[in-house]
Amino acid sequence: MQLSKETVKKIQPQTGLIIPDERILSLPEKVLQFGTGVLLRGLPDYFIDKANRQGVFNGRVVVVKSTSSGGTDEFAQQDGLFTQCIRGIEEGQQVEEAVINSSVSKVLSAKDDWKKILEYAHRPELQIIISNTTEVGIVMSDDKITDQPPSSFPGKLLAFLWERYKAFNGSEESGMVIIPTELVPDNGTLLRSIVSVLATKNNLGEPFIDWLETANHFCSSLVDRIVPGKLAGDDKITTEKKLGYTDDLMIMSECFRLWAIESDSQRVKNILSFTGADTGAVIAADITKFRELKLRLLNGTHTFSCGLAFLAGFETVKEALRDATMFSYIHSLMTKEIAEVMQGEMISYEEACVFAGQVMDRFRNPFLDHKWISITMNYTSKMKMRNVPLLLKHYEKYTTAPELMALGFAGYLLFMKAETGGDNIYNGNSNGKKYPVQDPEAIRLAAHWRQNDTNEIVKAVLADESLWETDLSSLPGFAAAVEDALGKLMNNGVAVTLQLAQQENEVVR
Repeated sequence: MQLSKETVKKIQPQTGLIIPDERILSLPEKVLQFGTGVLLRGLPDYFIDKANRQGVFNGRVVVVKSTSSGGTDEFAQQDGLFTQCIRGIEEGQQVEEAVINSSVSKVLSAKDDWKKILEYAHRPELQIIISNTTEVGIVMSDDKITDQPPSSFPGKLLAFLWERYKAFNGSEESGMVIIPTELVPDNGTLLRSIVSVLATKNNLGEPFIDWLETANHFCSSLVDRIVPGKLAGDDKITTEKKLGYTDDLMIMSECFRLWAIESDSQRVKNILSFTGADTGAVIAADITKFRELKLRLLNGTHTFSCGLAFLAGFETVKEALRDATMFSYIHSLMTKEIAEVMQGEMISYEEACVFAGQVMDRFRNPFLDHKWISITMNYTSKMKMRNVPLLLKHYEKYTTAPELMALGFAGYLLFMKAETGGDNIYNGNSNGKKYPVQDPEAIRLAAHWRQNDTNEIVKAVLADESLWETDLSSLPGFAAAVEDALGKLMNNGVAVTLQLAQQENEVVR
């Protein structure tokens, strides 16, 4: 039995499965969504579906498929219904549940259904536009709005908004709330600027441009949820057998969810009423706090830890978190050093520690296979962007070196000790096994290791301003702390060094 509007009535209720009420399937269409990807289905559509089940938002999503690959058949066959399997650790407890998401009403092809898509601009109840066209989707182009359709996402959006403007004679209340979720900083501001320039290029006139910029709300947003996508073969078969139906659109996601939307408009808050259904959906006048928490505590911790964890012999994040010493290092790094540095007017220490606890749950997720070697890609740029600001901020507050950050930096240095086999391919060596060093700066780090002995390598790398845009060797005591940690790693091995760190930073597990 394949999932559809008809068969959903026949699915037997069971623990851990949420089945939509029939009334939801006839709710009006309030959202136009550019993109069919799993992130949109696993996060924004999740919040909208949850709000509909609570009787809060009461609106469904029309999805626009912009890419030429694949079609819309799977969505049509299942009437837009799909199952989201939510698996992970939440507040220390393992969670496994399945939600039949009924937020999507239909999927239209930009290539084949453009005129039909533009007809939605005439509907007053449709007030929200969401997108995830990847970070290369929000780019300038020479699109003409008369193209059927325009090639770029900003071009398509402009054509839709022009149609909307004409349909409602430029009334202020006809303006849309537009929320890009592409992973670029200030995505809403960037999208608005591109669409405005395109409007000028298309000679759409000052009255339209004024309506575009004053009646429409382009909201920057931050999304955070791991949505690996479709279940693997055996897992899918087992899950479908348990649920009692087949689903070609089934996806899996972790428990954690965050969609931070930047706006101080009451109108935006009223229109985005679905945010009241789940604490993971947030509207704030400034979402910098959420970006900082993610960048420093989640991404930054990954970067400080990945070299150490990989060299210690752990393949995946969850495997490392099962080890007491690795658990202790990561937890202490977040709560005793990173959270301390982050606390200030914008973020309290308590907030940082709560987020750190959520990160630990995410790292321990038994259903995700996040490989450390993947996290080491572009290691140097990640260290520069995520963690050098933390180091500099640490020294604004304290005069002593952050020992756990120093250990993480030493792990980076040891991981980056690589040699080339030709063609600019670099490999490191751990316990006699080669591993790839996929970093544009591998050639520079290899040169530092080749030109300096072990006692000099730390200062040479820290002082290399071409890597960090600052002289990290000038930070009081930091070079000495990294040298000490690197010596222990090379002489005693990673496991023993981590055990020593655990003894100094005891954590109750």
